[in-house]
Amino acid sequence: MQNQTRLVTAGLAFGESPRWHDGRLWVCNWGTGEIVAVDGDGKSEVVLTVPAILPYSIDWLPDGRLLVISGRDGLLLRQEADGSLVTDADLRSLSNSPWNEIVVDGRGNIYVNGGGPAPAPGEHFGPGTIVLITPDGTIRQVAENIAFANGMAVTPDNKTLIIAESHANRLTAFDIAADGSLSNRRVWADLDGFPDGICLDAEGAAWYADVPNKRCVRVREGGEVLQTVNADRGCFACMLGGPDGKTLFITAAEWRGFEHMVSDARTGQVLSAEAPAPGVGWPSYISGRR
Repeated sequence: MQNQTRLVTAGLAFGESPRWHDGRLWVCNWGTGEIVAVDGDGKSEVVLTVPAILPYSIDWLPDGRLLVISGRDGLLLRQEADGSLVTDADLRSLSNSPWNEIVVDGRGNIYVNGGGPAPAPGEHFGPGTIVLITPDGTIRQVAENIAFANGMAVTPDNKTLIIAESHANRLTAFDIAADGSLSNRRVWADLDGFPDGICLDAEGAAWYADVPNKRCVRVREGGEVLQTVNADRGCFACMLGGPDGKTLFITAAEWRGFEHMVSDARTGQVLSAEAPAPGVGWPSYISGRR
């Protein structure tokens, strides 16, 4: 089954880390340092400019404070009530490689991926890791050897974390223990594609964005393809949102390679398509839970 897309907004550089929050879609506009919020009519607003060009990703603590992972700096930043950004966690001692994605689960545990060993000659990314930051501020690595760590999501019962391993063409799952540790690593779905950003729905399926294949795909655990949404440019990430949670938002842009990610080109768009089931889990689309 394939869906038609609607253009929500255009003129972005590279939209990443989309999150549905307080009735709007929030997007990290890589290459500019901007965090942009877009409403249902496509009206956009730069809500924050951060000291990062790329990568940087966002989520919220349970008390509503915004978190930003400044990937190349190795810093997790937190926005305070007065709008200022302070350091929530310093990850520089864990890796000199850039950090990528963040997800906060329903208990306030923060997971950040990326980092890891330095890439081999000719490679852009080495094996990635997942780091846990608990509500008391403890920082520890909870997974390693991730094949290009990308999107992450946590199931609504807070018991499973799913991560996109782009270079392994799969979604990988971990059990989450009471203390936030990860175990029982397993393949959740082998894919005919390169998963980037992901989100989960109420029917137990996952959506993943695929840059080289210019599409978003909905799959069951095990890899059965349920639905495909095609675009005319690379799809970097996706998020379920809207009033009923059944709008799939896609960040898409023309891909010219890692060397040209920072440029004056503004081919980035937010697209939308109808989805059969609402979003669940974390990142959460439900206003007020973040």
